[in-house]
Amino acid sequence: MNFSEVFKQSNQLCKVSPDGKYLATCVQYRLVVRDVETLQILQLYTCLDQISHMDWSSDSLFILCAMYKRGLVQVWSLEQPDWHCKIDEGSIGLVSSRWSPDGRHILNTTEFHLRVTVWSLCTKAVSYIKYPKACQKGIDFSRDGCYMALAERRDCKDFVSVFVCDDWHLLRHFETETQDLAGLEWSPNGCVLAVWDSCLEYKVLLYSLDGRLLSTYSAYEWSLGVKSVTWSPSSQFLAIGSYDEKVRILNHITWKKITQFEHPATINNTKAVVYKEVVKRPAVCSDDLSLHNITIGNTLFNTQSKYEICPTPVQLPVVKPDPDRANPKIGVSTLAFSSDSRYLATKNDNMASVVWVWDVQKMSLVAVLEQTTAVRCFQWDPRRPRLALCTGNTKLYLWSPAGCVSVQVPTEGGFQVQSLNWHCSGDSLILLGKEQLCLCYMDNDQEDK
Repeated sequence: MNFSEVFKQSNQLCKVSPDGKYLATCVQYRLVVRDVETLQILQLYTCLDQISHMDWSSDSLFILCAMYKRGLVQVWSLEQPDWHCKIDEGSIGLVSSRWSPDGRHILNTTEFHLRVTVWSLCTKAVSYIKYPKACQKGIDFSRDGCYMALAERRDCKDFVSVFVCDDWHLLRHFETETQDLAGLEWSPNGCVLAVWDSCLEYKVLLYSLDGRLLSTYSAYEWSLGVKSVTWSPSSQFLAIGSYDEKVRILNHITWKKITQFEHPATINNTKAVVYKEVVKRPAVCSDDLSLHNITIGNTLFNTQSKYEICPTPVQLPVVKPDPDRANPKIGVSTLAFSSDSRYLATKNDNMASVVWVWDVQKMSLVAVLEQTTAVRCFQWDPRRPRLALCTGNTKLYLWSPAGCVSVQVPTEGGFQVQSLNWHCSGDSLILLGKEQLCLCYMDNDQEDK
């Protein structure tokens, strides 16, 4: 495993192009495009204000930079650096901007969710879509890029509109059986649309492409309900995380629950491996306490850590949520399937320092990773069953069926990893700090042998 030098970034705005060749980073009002292999700067663009959001087009030829405070979007071309496009939403404002799947249209959501404006880069044509709903996930495109589902709110009722992305004509428009629709998501194969209600009512609805209600799932009533929803890459399973600290898995044939994964405070499962992070502080000699060593911020005071396997039963640290505060820190907020749909990683918010890994094939718990501090982010390798996670310290953690490892990020000044993203090849990881980033290169040849 090797690490690059550290580069500047702002607001965690750093993305690899879909073709995997380029790395785009934002530094305040500047957009920097580098070659992923050499990290040499290829293009440098200057925007009109500090960048709030940045995104690549699907073909990796254009980059969108949104400046929400000014209601502006600027688009830059990689092939023609002199070409640029500016979209000004004016006084109606801007809260969100994104590419359509074809990479030639931009969808802007205005303030107060009054409308979605569709701008064409090719013809300069403008289309308007009314009544978009302000919710957790109100727009989703099918994986093949053919259809867009949009959550709408009109006359105090929830609706879903399905548009054809080629010419933005309305394919289907139907009312949903929700009190307060919170989100929607296409299955990876584009056949089914999952729609879920707000946390006040446990309800998940499954619709076909033509708007037929295929199934309704509700696990319980009169308590806080759905907190997170995700599809398996194979489209065979729908995982639902809820406030009762359980994950329920629905199958794609009958849409019935096939199993549920619980997150108990005490682990008695003898087949699961419990990895506990153990911290060891290095001994410091008086010779090391020179002013030079302290001021350059080297690894002098960095703690070293490793994983120890704990015999069951194991008691996990639990934080009791405050019942008087909104959005209580309880329940399963994060779900992620591995790329082969074999494993599911989960995080239960009142056990913030613990990540659970489940074997979906065997419907059982495989591993539990207990960290010393709260887990900030975890993500699966897009090519193999390997999970990377970070906790806001100077370390990177990796789990695979073979075991678990804690790696110190060897950079000057104590680089603290706030979030991370895999390169699409699975050969490298982008590690993001508060104002910096670095790349971690994996030795996959060694691991695959």
